[in-house]
Amino acid sequence: MIRFDQVSKRYEGGHEALSSVNLHIQKGEMVFLTGHSGAGKSTLLKLITRTETCSSGQVRVNNQLLHRISRRQVPFFRRHLGIVHQDHQLLMDHTVYDNVALPLVIAGEHPKDISRRVRAALDKVGLLKREKYRPIQLSGGEQQRVGIARAVVKKPVILLADEPTGNLDPALSKDIMNLFAEFNRVGTTVLIASHDLGLIARLNYRVLSLNQGKLMTTPFDGAQS
Repeated sequence: MIRFDQVSKRYEGGHEALSSVNLHIQKGEMVFLTGHSGAGKSTLLKLITRTETCSSGQVRVNNQLLHRISRRQVPFFRRHLGIVHQDHQLLMDHTVYDNVALPLVIAGEHPKDISRRVRAALDKVGLLKREKYRPIQLSGGEQQRVGIARAVVKKPVILLADEPTGNLDPALSKDIMNLFAEFNRVGTTVLIASHDLGLIARLNYRVLSLNQGKLMTTPFDGAQS
């Protein structure tokens, strides 16, 4: 589902954010990615979303070699991904409903389908009764749930999250992680970048660790998916 083969990423000036990374995340897995600030976690996620391209090696996501995807094809490729950001990236002058509906509107879905899928996503994250609120009227934890609903409303095959609990207290962080686990249980592949080692330690999922751009744990070597 997600495979890195000898992937390195170097930026202008010579900084190497990732160095010869090999990993394989199978379809339907839920995996945590940890590492110190600057270890390369965000860079790795950007390579998966094709926001950036690797300097060497190959990245394969959902059976597609990303270096073969043209810039014009990137938006279509991303329709299979759900992305959750730490800072939510919500439109504060729009309602919760409108924020969650946005990916479907951009994709040109029928209004009736949009309504059904948005309300199903909001119900899943426990915010159906808040659909007419604006994000500024919600707590930090509720705003993060809106971000998750927006990410899953497209029914992505892969769900990526970059420090999704970084601004939340321990109880809310646990609730958010439980939401990701629920989506994983219905078959979504989930990759979460997080520095919350205490919370991760209490969850029974595989952990990949980056240190100065190098993957420090041995990746699972299963069949390619």
